[in-house]
Amino acid sequence: MNVPAELVERVRGILAAQGSGPTPARVAAALRANGTVCGDAMVLAVVEALRREAMGAGPLDVLLSEPGITDILVNGPNEVFIDRGSGLERIALHTGDEPAVRRLATRLAAAAGRRLDDATPYVDVRLPDGTRFHAVLAPIAATGTCLSLRVPSRKVFTLEELVAAGSLPPGGASVLRDLLQARVAFLISGGTGTGKTTLLNSLLSLADPSERLVLVEDASELRPNHPHVIRLEARPPNVEGAGEISLRDLVRQALRMRPDRLVVGEVRGAEVVDLLSALNTGHEGGCGTVHANSAADIPARLEALGAMAGLTREAIHSQISSALQAVIHLTRTPTGTRRIAEIRAFTTTPTGQTITVPAIEFPPTGPPKLHQAATLLAPHLKRAA
Repeated sequence: MNVPAELVERVRGILAAQGSGPTPARVAAALRANGTVCGDAMVLAVVEALRREAMGAGPLDVLLSEPGITDILVNGPNEVFIDRGSGLERIALHTGDEPAVRRLATRLAAAAGRRLDDATPYVDVRLPDGTRFHAVLAPIAATGTCLSLRVPSRKVFTLEELVAAGSLPPGGASVLRDLLQARVAFLISGGTGTGKTTLLNSLLSLADPSERLVLVEDASELRPNHPHVIRLEARPPNVEGAGEISLRDLVRQALRMRPDRLVVGEVRGAEVVDLLSALNTGHEGGCGTVHANSAADIPARLEALGAMAGLTREAIHSQISSALQAVIHLTRTPTGTRRIAEIRAFTTTPTGQTITVPAIEFPPTGPPKLHQAATLLAPHLKRAA
């Protein structure tokens, strides 16, 4: 039942003045005091609305529980966009005024143990249900408090399901399966929302059940369907600036946990050095994701991340060339469809610079197209190269 926001606001004010909780009896009394005559269904609807505001995600609760939604964006009062997998679309949803959106943001941050106020006007946390939550308060966000929620997938897709969804051509499934079984060290690249985590979940689910997977993430998103998974999650500093546990710390700890596959959910900083060092010292089959506009940009992207750890250009390129064999690049079409665009191999130029070269291209229609560099991956492929 749809409950007028004004009615909920009036009942909230009455209960707040009384210092009472939103029980059905108290809400019914507040409605009568407000001069509103309603039945049991309306009373229970108001109770539920108040409960969501006090404990859940308020008006966003219904979106968080809707299958298929991957992103929820609130750009100030009553301006809500969602992504169901086909790009952003605006929906009609009443969030309340700016104070209501701000209260929602601070409550969600508090649920994750973080502070959000004028002194700390932005936050990036993981909620108890696994949703990744980011908020920026007004007036830093000029249009009003902005919320961004990345909803974790409730399902791990198989490669066959990705083929059926159009994200992968039929011939690509066998190629990816071969690369995984050959314990090739690889990265999955692409922009935001291209499906990197979805694909990595699918591939890790294919790992041999006897293997021990150690996952290192900034915010836990990977949920592979595998019997032996260890998850390590980074921790930001507290309000005093202490207690931080970085991805780099966790990668080092993961190496002492006998991983058969070391996985970094998103390579985004100095931890790239420890990951590459691990892949160079016997930890085969390691992988991760990285943000990049194209697969050709990966070496430059890793070079920039390595510089954050103090490595020279020559050192990082030397590490890349011996640690990584392939990069799988994902794109998103103008219609919102996520798809695997190509697989590139790493090679070294005569000057010692590492570059990626096209190996297998996946056109929007038709079979995969093999390039000359596919011979670099040929030893790992049973069927395609």
